[in-house]
Amino acid sequence: MKHKFSLLALALLLLPCIPAWAAGSPWDDMKTLEASIERTSFPKADFNIVSFGAVANRPDKLCTKAINTAILTCSSKGGGRVIVPKGVFYTGGITLKSNVNLYLAEGAILRFSTNQKDYLPTVLTRWEGMDCYNIQPLLYAYNESNIAVTGKGTIDGQGSMEHWWPMCGAVKFGWKEGIISQRTGRPKLQKAEQSMTPVEQRVMTLEDGMRPQMFSPYKCNKVLVEGVTFIRAPFWVMHPLMCENVVVSGVRVQNHGPNGDGCDPESCNKVLIEKCYFETGDDCIAIKSGRNNDGRKWNMPSQNMIVRDCEMKDGHGGVVIGSEISGGYKNLYVDNCKMDSPNLERVIRIKTSTCRGGTIENVFVRNVTVGQCRECVLKIDLLYENREQCRRDFPPTVRNVFMENVTCQKSDYGVSIDGLPDLTNVYNINVKDCKFNGVKHGNKVTGAKDVKFTDLFINGQRSDQ
Repeated sequence: MKHKFSLLALALLLLPCIPAWAAGSPWDDMKTLEASIERTSFPKADFNIVSFGAVANRPDKLCTKAINTAILTCSSKGGGRVIVPKGVFYTGGITLKSNVNLYLAEGAILRFSTNQKDYLPTVLTRWEGMDCYNIQPLLYAYNESNIAVTGKGTIDGQGSMEHWWPMCGAVKFGWKEGIISQRTGRPKLQKAEQSMTPVEQRVMTLEDGMRPQMFSPYKCNKVLVEGVTFIRAPFWVMHPLMCENVVVSGVRVQNHGPNGDGCDPESCNKVLIEKCYFETGDDCIAIKSGRNNDGRKWNMPSQNMIVRDCEMKDGHGGVVIGSEISGGYKNLYVDNCKMDSPNLERVIRIKTSTCRGGTIENVFVRNVTVGQCRECVLKIDLLYENREQCRRDFPPTVRNVFMENVTCQKSDYGVSIDGLPDLTNVYNINVKDCKFNGVKHGNKVTGAKDVKFTDLFINGQRSDQ
């Protein structure tokens, strides 16, 4: 009896060390996480931008001052809605303040200027995971609380083959010799990041050609984006950075520009993305936590995120973790999503490298229906961007990935894993009760261990291991 009591005591002692996903259902944990996300709430006070001097349908008259004044007035008076009524309102950079809900009425369009000078002065931000000062994101907030962008209107960044997109430096997006582009600024910023130059000295100029994000709240708490449509972004569409309690609901993203990611939460905690539609020129959702030295310096993982009831069409990946993931990631829940496009390359993708490092763990995916994707349903890649010039002594880890009840009707591969040669960095990968049809090459697994397929059917044939 004494021996049995000792074993019981030891078990009870070790119980707190068992991860929640191992002790019970991860989907119960998802419900607990959702309930813990703090939501925005605003006073019933309205501030119409027209009352502050905004004029609709005048391309020659920017409403930047009127809109920002309305926001400042609303915030200073305790908060409420800043209303953009029906009509097309041209503007430069907009800065959100605490307790302000920027509300776009049905038929309202915020059409942003294509002139870089309309987004000065520069602000503190991150660009592809690297800390810097750059021209202001079209919609920006810094260290604010209880902010929102809602309504049935449209936010138009005016990205095109003539404006913004050529600045990526790619000929296929309109770049020609002599056009200012990130061919100048990106290497400059990468060098500063690799040498750990203080961020105060990383001030990007207009000649550096670094396109701004469309909506980027930085170090904000309680952020809501609901109902609006984003089109033609210069760069990434939604980029919450170091934020907590973020909800993105019922949003429509149509953006085929270069680096046109739909939603990129970076070093964020408690994020819900639901009932959204994504059609993008890059990843639909890409979770990040900083690039290389900058990510390791902050050591702020992205964590505790839910993606559910979303539809993904074109994109490099449906739900992606990486590649700027040096701060790590944990606890992702993807539930009840639909994906289908010949231009959707992967469904679930984890991409990192020995430059990036980071630990990515506890990824749960279920009930995803895929018409077709181009490459594979599940992609884990630890060899991403191997041409990058950087220190390569930060081996990443990917572990505890669970996929169940996922169907796909067409792809090149079912599961594709490219790990590192020693087999210690990718493990505990589980695919259960899935059916992948129209698969050209089956599965491809290298550099991984503890990979388990249970009731996985490839083209109607069981593919368990």
